[in-house]
Amino acid sequence: MSTGRSFYITTPIYYPSDVPHIGHGYTTVAVDALARWHRQAGDDTWMLTGTDEHGQKMLRAASANGVTPQAWVDKLVSEAWFPLLRTLDVANDDFIRTTQERHEAGVKSFVQTLYDRGHIYAGEYEALYCVGCEEFKPDSEILDGTGAFEGLKVCAIHSRPLELLQEKNYFFKLSEFQEPLLRLYAENPDFVRPESARNEVISFVRSGLKDLSISRSAFDWGITVPWDESHVIYVWVDALLNYATAVGYGTDPETFERRWPAYHVVGKDILRFHAVIWPAMLMAAGLDVPRGVFGHGWLLVGGEKMSKSKATGISPSEIIDVFGSDAYRFYFLSAIAFGQDGSFSWEDLAARYQAELANGFGNLASRTIAMIERYFEGIVPPPAEYAEADLAVQKVVADAAVHADAAIERFRIDEAITSIWTIVDALNGYITENEPWALAKDDSRRARLGTVLYTAAEGLRALAVLLSPVTPIAAEKLWVALGAAESLGRLQDQPVREAGGWGVLTPGTSTNGLEPLFPRIDNA
Repeated sequence: MSTGRSFYITTPIYYPSDVPHIGHGYTTVAVDALARWHRQAGDDTWMLTGTDEHGQKMLRAASANGVTPQAWVDKLVSEAWFPLLRTLDVANDDFIRTTQERHEAGVKSFVQTLYDRGHIYAGEYEALYCVGCEEFKPDSEILDGTGAFEGLKVCAIHSRPLELLQEKNYFFKLSEFQEPLLRLYAENPDFVRPESARNEVISFVRSGLKDLSISRSAFDWGITVPWDESHVIYVWVDALLNYATAVGYGTDPETFERRWPAYHVVGKDILRFHAVIWPAMLMAAGLDVPRGVFGHGWLLVGGEKMSKSKATGISPSEIIDVFGSDAYRFYFLSAIAFGQDGSFSWEDLAARYQAELANGFGNLASRTIAMIERYFEGIVPPPAEYAEADLAVQKVVADAAVHADAAIERFRIDEAITSIWTIVDALNGYITENEPWALAKDDSRRARLGTVLYTAAEGLRALAVLLSPVTPIAAEKLWVALGAAESLGRLQDQPVREAGGWGVLTPGTSTNGLEPLFPRIDNA
């Protein structure tokens, strides 16, 4: 089923200094849904996620907890970050940790290449540094402190005092890449998406680029600079390289050739690293720049960006324990225009769960299967002659599949789900208008009853395929209930771009009982 087309997509490399919140979960399920769609379309798909484990912040947290940095990150990753993927039902192909040997080898090789090509020089450095961001702050992100921090300079993002650092460092000649980067954005308008993110990046680069300090000598928790072991590589340079080292840069040229370049999905707060510094580093090393960088918005709770320090961080399991992982995935991927900020509220989640998942999709599936059991002894009936109403449903299904695929190509998962949901609405309306329960009372109309229920079942078959990247558990249950697993094979093997074709579900297939896909939740 392979199209031969490579689709390599990454989540940001997460900094596991704290437990994951729903913002991390949002990015991860978005990337997973995109990867599942492309995988099911037959593209040569690879999804990467992972953890960025070096840097001063990690070293300080480990010291505060009386353990080595490695022991500290091992605990965080095993207790919080691996379980997150299971909780969210994520089907990633790889998980890279920046403390792994494959990564370290690739990073050293890459940095050595930049050095050998004349893009790195030694210099003295003095600047204000935010340990929370692990970044030397530009003037635009430095504020005067107030209250307890009166008289100090603070980070605009963390509102914490900045540290003045003076070090001999190695620098990457980022300033030399201003024109090549602007040319990249002009020649490939989709390189940074959405447009608001693209405009922000272009304006930042146009305002002038300074050379980037790429090493630190004040601490040793990191990957050493290959030609000077008294320095470790700056954590962001180390972190960005995971996207290349995970697919074999420096260790497996064949895999790297097959997979690279990647699409990166990141929160807009780390856009600059991915859309400016990263492509410049790749250009300097003589490698292809990424296929594209998509900067999504923030999840807001009570109008504020989520953060642990402000106690607005909500753990994904708090939602999943009540509503299930499918509802989590569906809600965040459909309720927020992908690329814009979105507000989360329990009330909105509960209302959408009830209206769209339980009453809309779940009830449609349950009653269709129940009527096939009641009126045709659990055997999918053959359709007779199609009437106008049936053909209208077929058109909705065909159009939904085409529009959903086009939306996925634009990284607009929310628009894809809106297109797919036209099938749910059309089938619910179709059943109401055609009243199979009334047709069942008249033997002379049995052929018509068969057509109506075949149309509903075949519409559900298309829905199961199209929704499997978004709500994999419910889609699989529906697939089994339709009897499609026996007659058509595994759900994940169904070509998603062909899901809108009609007449795929074989009449005569035996259905199986279906528990409610989205059970009623008390107090929801």
